[in-house]
Amino acid sequence: MDKQNPVYTLINECHDCYKCVRECHVKAIKIEDGHASVIPDRCIACGACVKACPAGAKRVRGDIDKVKKLLLSKKDVYVSLAPSWSGVFEVPPEKIISVLKLLGFKEVSETALGAEEVSIKTAEMLNNAEKGLFISSACPVIVDFIRHYHPEFTKNITPIGSPAMTHAKMLKEKFGEDISIVFIGPCIGKKNEADHGDLIDVSITFEELKMWISEEIGDLTNLSVDSKNHFVPHSAHEGSLYPIDGGMNETIKRIGIKENIQLINICGLSNFEKSLSNLEPEKLDKVIFVEGLSCEGGCVGGPCISTEKAGIKIMSEILSKVKHRLVIPKKATVVVDKDYTSTKIQKKTYPIEDILKALKKIGKHTIDDELNCGGCGYPTCRDMAVALLNGDAETSMCVSYMRKIAVRKAAAMFHCMPAAVVMVDNNMNILEANDSFMRMFTGEMYEIFKSRPDGMTGAAIDRIIDFADIFKTILKTGKDLHKERYPVKNRLYDISAFTIEENEIVGAIITDVTQAETNREKIAQKAQEVITKNISIVQEIACLLGEHMVETETLLSSIANDYDEKDDDAEA
Repeated sequence: MDKQNPVYTLINECHDCYKCVRECHVKAIKIEDGHASVIPDRCIACGACVKACPAGAKRVRGDIDKVKKLLLSKKDVYVSLAPSWSGVFEVPPEKIISVLKLLGFKEVSETALGAEEVSIKTAEMLNNAEKGLFISSACPVIVDFIRHYHPEFTKNITPIGSPAMTHAKMLKEKFGEDISIVFIGPCIGKKNEADHGDLIDVSITFEELKMWISEEIGDLTNLSVDSKNHFVPHSAHEGSLYPIDGGMNETIKRIGIKENIQLINICGLSNFEKSLSNLEPEKLDKVIFVEGLSCEGGCVGGPCISTEKAGIKIMSEILSKVKHRLVIPKKATVVVDKDYTSTKIQKKTYPIEDILKALKKIGKHTIDDELNCGGCGYPTCRDMAVALLNGDAETSMCVSYMRKIAVRKAAAMFHCMPAAVVMVDNNMNILEANDSFMRMFTGEMYEIFKSRPDGMTGAAIDRIIDFADIFKTILKTGKDLHKERYPVKNRLYDISAFTIEENEIVGAIITDVTQAETNREKIAQKAQEVITKNISIVQEIACLLGEHMVETETLLSSIANDYDEKDDDAEA
């Protein structure tokens, strides 16, 4: 069945920070078009990226709908509640059980019961061994980390199902094979355990449970509690120590082990991997058991612990609620036999020539160029180069390379601009000036400044130009200024001065418009001459037309008078 990976990315919320790449211990992140997505085949669901993502773009798959479908089925659904619940929910057992039953669960049981069986079986296994390395199978993230990335140690994982698996089997044996089981805890890795096993139907986190309670029930303050509610088949004892760093080892000590057996607890993937470095288990002359947990501090530091409490406070509350047994059985009543197989993640290897070509794409042409700053999320530039070859990274992830490109582009535009450009600090010294500025204002000193490696850097601006007061004004007020046709001696300038860094750096773009203004005046003068000449011609034409009109009027009047006289004679 094709299932969504427990961790995924909301692409639209992902913002080019690469923090998830940096925090992902196995680099199960692919960058494409500036967005980070999880590579399911490599992901071990540790949740480091979820905790690290500043934009909240890394999300945990929600499985509440799956649980609701189970509750609507005809099967009874039981809860396997992780022991860290007592440090997260500030309610007594009767209340948390009442809440879960109100949501539709048949009964609630503590996963710590399964942990107790696992500890008994582990102690028996260690006592029967003469030497060798044994690694706890309790943490699904540690188990997958070994299987995928250090398969040589797979044989050292104790062949026992996790406490959650063991607890699920215990519940089925007690209440029937046809029941459904939902695990609730702070761990994302348990979702993988549920997805790939047949004992746990669904795994949800404390965060999901809190959201569900908020939607379905709301405030728990006045919720009525049935005092008869209790964990089934009974409450857990020392197994409740499991979510604390060293908790499993403490339970094993209480059961009793031989003196030559060494118990070691390691938290954190990085620490765990370092502890395995150069280790040859077959050469050990004693029995060593490692309680490995992927989260710092243990399960109480899980990615979905869903509380703002201090870690010490959570651990204190868990410890205060642990019940101790005077006698612990030497034989486990429920055991899940589990053979773990390696599924090594095959890493591609590339010839050095290909790696060097990839390095050149991010501006690394020599060893000295390889800064290994880690800004891209990879520990070294060569790791980044391999990621580029794998198609998991983009050149834009290299901060130093992008900075070089940006500086080169800015420098090219800066120095090639036909207008004069200058930047000045608050001491009125030039930080940078382009060639046009030097040509425009340095006169005979141009060649000297041009030959200097730093150009005009450090020169006093008031010794170069006669309008340095403009820069002083902007440094003081922080307001930009624009001067059109600003007269300086026999020249005219268009000046746009602006703040680059308030009260610290000012820039200006200056254009010499003297010639343009001169040409404009000449054009205006020529136009005026043409207009004047045209007016003169029009006036002459008007005069001629006027004289012509007078002559015409006289002639027409004479003709009219002649006609009038003839008409009078005829009447007489």
